[in-house]
Amino acid sequence: MNPPAVTLNPAQWQAVRHTGGPCLVLAGAGSGKTRVIVHKIVHLLRSGIEPAAIAAITFTNKAAAEMRERARELAGPRVAQALVVCTFHALGVRLLREHGEVLGLKPRFSILDSDDVLALLRDAGGTTDAALARRWQWAISAWKNAGLNAAAAESAAAGDDERVAARVMQRYHERLAAYQAVDFDDLIGLPLKLLREHADVRAHWQQRFAHVLIDEVQDTNAVQYELLKALVGEAARFTAVGDDDQSIYGWRGATIENLKQLPRDFPSLQVIALQQNYRSTGAILRAANHVIAANPKLFAKSLWSELGEGEPVRRIDCDGEAHEAERAVAWLQARRAAAGARWRDFAVLYRANHQAKVFEQALRRAQIPYRVSGGQSFFERAEIKDLCAWLRLIVNNDDDPAFLRAVAAPKRGIGHQTLAALGEFAARWKLSLFEALFADSLHTALPRKALQALHEFGRVVNDLEYRARHAQGSDAARALLADWLRDIGYEQHLFDGEEQGRLAQARWANVLEFADWIARRCGGDAAGNDDSVPDRAATVLQVAQTISILHSLAERGDDADVVTLSTLHAAKGLEWPHVMLATVNEGLLPFASEAEPVTAQRLEEERRLMYVGVTRARQTLLVSALRRRKRGRETVAALPSRFIAEMKLDEAQQREDPRERLKRLRAELAARAAPAPAAP
Repeated sequence: MNPPAVTLNPAQWQAVRHTGGPCLVLAGAGSGKTRVIVHKIVHLLRSGIEPAAIAAITFTNKAAAEMRERARELAGPRVAQALVVCTFHALGVRLLREHGEVLGLKPRFSILDSDDVLALLRDAGGTTDAALARRWQWAISAWKNAGLNAAAAESAAAGDDERVAARVMQRYHERLAAYQAVDFDDLIGLPLKLLREHADVRAHWQQRFAHVLIDEVQDTNAVQYELLKALVGEAARFTAVGDDDQSIYGWRGATIENLKQLPRDFPSLQVIALQQNYRSTGAILRAANHVIAANPKLFAKSLWSELGEGEPVRRIDCDGEAHEAERAVAWLQARRAAAGARWRDFAVLYRANHQAKVFEQALRRAQIPYRVSGGQSFFERAEIKDLCAWLRLIVNNDDDPAFLRAVAAPKRGIGHQTLAALGEFAARWKLSLFEALFADSLHTALPRKALQALHEFGRVVNDLEYRARHAQGSDAARALLADWLRDIGYEQHLFDGEEQGRLAQARWANVLEFADWIARRCGGDAAGNDDSVPDRAATVLQVAQTISILHSLAERGDDADVVTLSTLHAAKGLEWPHVMLATVNEGLLPFASEAEPVTAQRLEEERRLMYVGVTRARQTLLVSALRRRKRGRETVAALPSRFIAEMKLDEAQQREDPRERLKRLRAELAARAAPAPAAP
């Protein structure tokens, strides 16, 4: 193994070399925490520790994969493969597979996903109300993350609803035991129970790991923190890496109290602060430091950078949500042209999922490609994906994934066994699934009834393809789409699949808006910088081809050249050259409602969320606030967030250059002039 190149600053080297006891690395935003973890792993290996005796615990599979890949680059593939680099849940599975029998679990126990849990809770509670069962699911998960069993939860219940949920929790646990199954929360709680109650198992795992590294320690909940303590024991050979200023997941059980508790539980804890930022300019970091300074400090630190002052952080005020989206589009287009940037260099960040809608509408109108992260995009809704599958199939009959989705939406008596037999036949003769429908010998592989159902599906697809090829213009497109949706019975399919008619109605409304959007594009309303649809009237098939392109773009993942729309929570850990923080207003950031007033503790977490948003930006940051915003069906006056004042922006630098103002106004007028497609 070659020694790693010396690419660390003094604080990073101090964190890497401290291996004799407990260590807390306070890794400020953009300060190179993953680099420190990976170099520390290499340092431990070079000091003689076997790879299998080093555990690096993360919160996501993506983070674990990145860490393993970077370890492979430094230490080599064979060594990296032997390291234990995994999530908390994956480590829990490992403990339970090896020792779960002492808790009554067989080695091949089942792990239930969210839908499985919901079904089991409905059975345990004797209800068909999915919403009620979902509330039980949230309550039970919160209790488990706090380390409470059913009896303790019932004792702590605040009212009749919680007492009922606690009793359901007991019956739910009885069913889990009977089915030899666990849920995701059990993958933390049961390993903790295992280590606490069985000294031999605890000794085995404490001896097995010579050093444990924990990433994002500020995101641990009470049970995860106790599991860490049980895993490292009195020797306390561990490195916890995190940032108290980025603790933003209190709503899902994470508690900053764990960071407060570390020095008490481990008096010899060495605290090392990483304060040099390698991501952002001085102007952005100054705004971030000002914001977070208003919070009480667990550990003092202040980010700094050698990347230069950079452009000042800018603030804009908008008349409402639609105006804000128009200004966002103008900013994207102007900045992209001026900086020679790609779309993927931009992100628009906001507090809540519902805020994405107006930005999606504006971006689609301007023909700017985008992806929604941390929420559900227009094209990611199940009903839209169903219809897109049909359209993809008429564009490309060889699209097997589209075939499998379309044939089941709606279901038409074609079951799993029929599709499995069709798949085997298609593979044997090297055909696509759609091609296989019309093979002369298919009758030898399928019974007559199944064959008839498949042929009927193929007929509907071919009829749709023929009509889509000839339906030109918005009126013809509307007629075709209405006939198609009626013929396949899609509205009834939605109502059959939802217990609550309100949800089915909302999904059907999305379908109608999608159909209207397609019709508008067929009518030439797609004018813009997208050459895939002509400005004149287009056919449904031509528009379907552009939808296939959108789907392919989304499937390309992180490499796609698209603007990112994201919630602030989902943006944590990511970065972009150019960032817009949208709708930074009181009531949204910090979030407040009658049901959730802003307590001192919640205000601190909301401020940390603002800090996370600011530190996502590398080169430029635009902060937007509304003068008026929608609340339900009303439009009310809006106040800029207190966090904007806390940033201490230079007022002199906020004045817009007259030439830039003229360019922006022209871009906004162009955006308003373009016909707006109906959007969800």
